[in-house]
Amino acid sequence: MTSWHVYLLRCSDGSLYCGTTTDIERRVHQHNQGVGSRYTRSRLPVCLVWSSRELSKSEAFKEEYRIKRLGKVAKERMMAEVE
Repeated sequence: MTSWHVYLLRCSDGSLYCGTTTDIERRVHQHNQGVGSRYTRSRLPVCLVWSSRELSKSEAFKEEYRIKRLGKVAKERMMAEVE
């Protein structure tokens, strides 16, 4: 079974981007090459600031949906809790 991760990137403008992947290093590299997503393309460079434990695909997409509904302050608080 493939392991999935939810991740948060901090963009150059200070905003946060949330996504899912099976390979975090590859995905962050894609974002920084400008081919990861339309949102991050205009906010380069990006830096990985948080990632989840290994999840099933279904769990990862549910967690991504939950996180995307949070405001920036709540996302910052979530990241601070795991540091």
